[in-house]
Amino acid sequence: MPALASGSSATSGSPPPNAAPARFARVALIGRHGDPGVIEPLDRIAGFLRARGHAVALDAETARFADARNVPVLSDAQLQGATDLAIVLGGDGTMLSVARALAPHGVPLIGVNLGRLGFLTDIPMAELEPTISAMLDGRYVEERRTLITATVHRRDGTQAEAPALNEVVVNRGGLGTMIECVVEIDGRFVYAMRADGVIVATPTGSTAYALSTGGPIIAPAVPAFALVPVAPHALTHRPIAVPDSATIAISVSRGHDAAVHCDGQAHFDLAEGERVTMRRAPHTARFLHPEQHDYFAMLRQKLHWSETPERLNPGGKGR
Repeated sequence: MPALASGSSATSGSPPPNAAPARFARVALIGRHGDPGVIEPLDRIAGFLRARGHAVALDAETARFADARNVPVLSDAQLQGATDLAIVLGGDGTMLSVARALAPHGVPLIGVNLGRLGFLTDIPMAELEPTISAMLDGRYVEERRTLITATVHRRDGTQAEAPALNEVVVNRGGLGTMIECVVEIDGRFVYAMRADGVIVATPTGSTAYALSTGGPIIAPAVPAFALVPVAPHALTHRPIAVPDSATIAISVSRGHDAAVHCDGQAHFDLAEGERVTMRRAPHTARFLHPEQHDYFAMLRQKLHWSETPERLNPGGKGR
């Protein structure tokens, strides 16, 4: 497996190698773990950053498969305190994991899209150098994204906790039967429902699983959470939006294999009589976007709004 290059020549208009950059002096590169296809982009961006005078490091998990000779490696603990910026190469799943880890430490994130939709990783490889160069020079837009802290309350009095940037989902397990759950907001009963589950989504997560189940899209600046039923038994159960200052509690009254999922990456079993409470996390995730970033333009592009069938399927035959 090729090693990451230890340097490269400066590009036109860039400061000479080893010149002190004006901002973001220490940059951590984090690649999609276990994906050999990320090695070439990592090598490319590492050389580009060095040519600008930035100190470049890799996180330990990325270094395990990237063969990062001559590139400093930071442990998770070091990453939180020894970097001014993290550039994430991968898809939205990679960004979700990194954002949850670094949000409590205020580290800003830039996403390079090596996945599919790329709602969070919005810089394409074809535009990598000029886009990131402008951002490192200060031409960017910063967004703060809300996270949820989910706490599972066990019948034996123990608790388990995990953060979520997209959503917390309480749903049925592998047995395939509906669960019965009770939803409360700020200690007040809202409804009891039989369904496959309930999604509690942040604005970030409103374009993820919640969207596919009929939930609303919530712009990032709107301080709200969406509660979206998944295949409810009664058609009168509809998605609702609540203030993100609310405490949401979901209890399982019936269901032998229910579970809680945080961003699809942290999982907890949930037995009958147990519940999960969700609150706005005390910290936010910091995302940096190119200066021309427009949330609604991004939605039009990713969701193909206003596209005709002919434009969506060029060369295909119309019906």
